[in-house]
Amino acid sequence: NPILRQELIAAFPNAEFNDEGLTFDESSLPAFVGDAEGIVVGLEPINEPTLSSMQNVKIVAKYGVGLDSVDQDACRRHDVVVGWTGGVNRRGVAEMTLGFMLGLNRNLFWSERNLRNHGDWEKIGGRQLSGKTVGIIGVGFIGQDLVKLLKPFGCEILVNDIIDQYLFYEENELIESTKEEVYQKSDIITLHTPLDESTSGMIDGEVLSKMKETAFLINAARGGLVVQEDLKHALINDIIAGAALDVFEEEPCCDEVFMK
Repeated sequence: NPILRQELIAAFPNAEFNDEGLTFDESSLPAFVGDAEGIVVGLEPINEPTLSSMQNVKIVAKYGVGLDSVDQDACRRHDVVVGWTGGVNRRGVAEMTLGFMLGLNRNLFWSERNLRNHGDWEKIGGRQLSGKTVGIIGVGFIGQDLVKLLKPFGCEILVNDIIDQYLFYEENELIESTKEEVYQKSDIITLHTPLDESTSGMIDGEVLSKMKETAFLINAARGGLVVQEDLKHALINDIIAGAALDVFEEEPCCDEVFMK
């Protein structure tokens, strides 16, 4: 962002930028950082090996949502402060999730693809999002914003979160549910949880088999929440109706099935 870049240079004239768009790992990140005292990172690994090689670093500013790439215990051991603001992109992700819901239900993705790639003129308009049962797993900044966007559609919304949010649920007429209830009852399931030991691979073959054959899965959170091979199997074998993904286990994704 040119404005933010100028603001940073005004405060720190010697700031260096990754203008080549390089992807850094544990070995290349310390070499780029050098003797810098502060770094702004996206998905770069901030862990024991990198911090041990970047001994001048005093603050790590995390851009984007989620701290799964930052080992906070290692930062504390190295007296490195982590700067992070939750929810800054809530509306963008919530809007994209709503777009996925509309695209899947109204058959927009497949119609466009068949017309563009094969010249097929098929007016198969899909079904309405209005009145469907939506299951939201993870009702934080993004999950709550999605609830607001869904209100005009009159959906029944099932919610699941590890944090007690009774007042928000009551104010918005949400149905607090177990994960099992979300899996079995939802027409659309959308994931908005962090990625950690408790959520890694939470959507696997067993979970997908519990979903309706007509149900859709949306993941705009972290790729590791879904076992990608199990999802591929479910899609190929019509165990669920479809999925929309903004994230993958490995990025960029090179799995041809998901790229078609």
